[in-house]
Amino acid sequence: MKKTLLLCFTVLLLTTMTSLISCKENAENTQNQSDPVEATIKVADVPEYFLLRPGVEKAYGYSHAVKIGNSIKISGAVSMDDQGNPTAVGDLKQQMKNCYTDLEKILNHYGCTFNDVVLENIFTTNMPAFLEVAAYRAEIYKNHFPTGSWIGVKELAIPEFLIEIEMEVHKTE
Repeated sequence: MKKTLLLCFTVLLLTTMTSLISCKENAENTQNQSDPVEATIKVADVPEYFLLRPGVEKAYGYSHAVKIGNSIKISGAVSMDDQGNPTAVGDLKQQMKNCYTDLEKILNHYGCTFNDVVLENIFTTNMPAFLEVAAYRAEIYKNHFPTGSWIGVKELAIPEFLIEIEMEVHKTE
């Protein structure tokens, strides 16, 4: 048993050292190249933050979306008004529609559509009710569905929220 652990540790150590040496060599090779375009930070690599409801998002401490390069991460959308109050209380399908309305506003801000969504995670406090209305997503995703997960949870940030939808987007240029 001890020999097996020692062998595993040795293999792990050698793999790590090889990776570190490889990373160092790549860094040195990159530094030796004198391409001024590569040496500067591209504007596309600077994070661009977007607040859909600035007052609410600042109060809770999050940004609704962040774009870095061609990738956009979108925080979970819930059914709320501009003051952060839950809307469509008790109506999961309407809450889902409200989420997609807000998500579309964010996508539009970045010049994207639902066709650009590559990942969608849906969190719900009532999976059976969600499964009854999940077909609505075909009205949102007309060309293809993104990857993602449907996750049943005990609760969301506010008890009246029945669904939350987060996304990742790849913007084609």
